[in-house]
Amino acid sequence: MVLTIRIAGDWFYRMRRLLATLCIGVLAVFIGYKVIFGANGMKIYEGKRAEAVRLQQQIDQEKIKNEQLQHQVDSLQREEPNAIEKEAREQLGYVKPGEIVLVEPQAKTDTRRAPTVAENTGQK
Repeated sequence: MVLTIRIAGDWFYRMRRLLATLCIGVLAVFIGYKVIFGANGMKIYEGKRAEAVRLQQQIDQEKIKNEQLQHQVDSLQREEPNAIEKEAREQLGYVKPGEIVLVEPQAKTDTRRAPTVAENTGQK
């Protein structure tokens, strides 16, 4: 029994560099995997970065739309006092007494549908 322990101890002592190198290699592979694919890894970071770019573009578009609306409000406030009333009546469809409104007829939608194969062959 003592001999087997001594042999195992000698073998372990001779192989210590190899075992240490293997342990460090396994640890490096594990850490590398976590860095790339972990909860806060590079793949998640790239996705979040792409989302940030998309959201920034959306913010820029909304800012442009806001500036256009602000310009429209400013121009309505500078114009005659009836301009706001006129714009509101056009958007809401209100009519003053004595005004005539011309309405463009809407195109009729075709409610017919093509018959199915079962209807063509008389099957149910």
